[in-house]
Amino acid sequence: MSEAILIDVLPAHQFDQDRLTQYLTGRIPGAEQGMTVKQFQGGQSNPTYLLEIGGKRYVLRKKPPGKLLPSAHMVEREFQVINALGPTDVPVPRAQLLCEDPEVIGTAFYLMDYVEGRVHTQPLLDAVEQSQREPIYHSMIETMAKLHNVDWKAVGLESYGKAEGYIPRQIKRWSGQFEASRTGEMPAMDQLMAWLPENMPEKDETTIAHGDFRVGNLILHPTEPRVVSILDWELATLGHPLCDLAYCCLPYHLPAGVNGVKGMLGVDLKSLGVPDEQQVLDWYCQYTGRSEIPNWNFFVAFSLFRLAAILQGVYHRALQGNASNADALEVGKRAGLLAERGWEIAQGK
Repeated sequence: MSEAILIDVLPAHQFDQDRLTQYLTGRIPGAEQGMTVKQFQGGQSNPTYLLEIGGKRYVLRKKPPGKLLPSAHMVEREFQVINALGPTDVPVPRAQLLCEDPEVIGTAFYLMDYVEGRVHTQPLLDAVEQSQREPIYHSMIETMAKLHNVDWKAVGLESYGKAEGYIPRQIKRWSGQFEASRTGEMPAMDQLMAWLPENMPEKDETTIAHGDFRVGNLILHPTEPRVVSILDWELATLGHPLCDLAYCCLPYHLPAGVNGVKGMLGVDLKSLGVPDEQQVLDWYCQYTGRSEIPNWNFFVAFSLFRLAAILQGVYHRALQGNASNADALEVGKRAGLLAERGWEIAQGK
């Protein structure tokens, strides 16, 4: 898919457009003339909309309606990090405004510029000509390294998260959110929740961590094989950079051909022009000044555990009618597969 799919606003995600117009008047040029609103299909968590105002396009992201799990859907934090990264060499949309008043459209929201380009959700990049695939991966890893190389104190993000202990906090957080949204037995998840705290790497590192860094959350230049913007910052915090890298590499560890699981395991990557995982790791080391990446199995298992917990939350919300994607019920059911793969990798299989 190279174009974002726009749909009419889902009934569960409608809001008072007149009230929004009133709020934006005087804040965004041309708002007094009204706006058109469409919703982006996909994005399992925070509903995302395309607004056309005064001949210019903007993206609005808001919290979903309904009862929310603690610490989830914090659009205020998304705005904070995008705004802070604006002056750096990390490609992000231009942040416009944050509204924390729920009286305007029912929840907090923020507005940013729309970035023109391509979005490809499949890690095999099958919709991209073969000669562009390796350069896109190269640009993706270079972009991730730019993010991890940012001096987070210098850009005003000292309070964005705790500067140490990210991994134990994440294990605790996602274990808690999994239990809060548990809908049945999942033995592999129970095994991971016990194994991960006992096998954490000794060395801690802190950078800005995106939390959902993958090819589908990048906007590519309309014609060139390079990244022009990073999207979906809802899980960003101060954290361990190798968690971003492992998450980005999950397709190398998930089976190809399973519906809804964007895996590449078992595919002849070389014949398709897609770099293998070792090449990706080498690029990352090159751009971040590393000589090696230790404890790789831990980081991959942790990333699968975390994604399984996220998908379980999607499934739980879908059962309540609150998830923002029509496929959320099906997506959520895949949490068990991810947990099982994570437990295999934890055991060195």
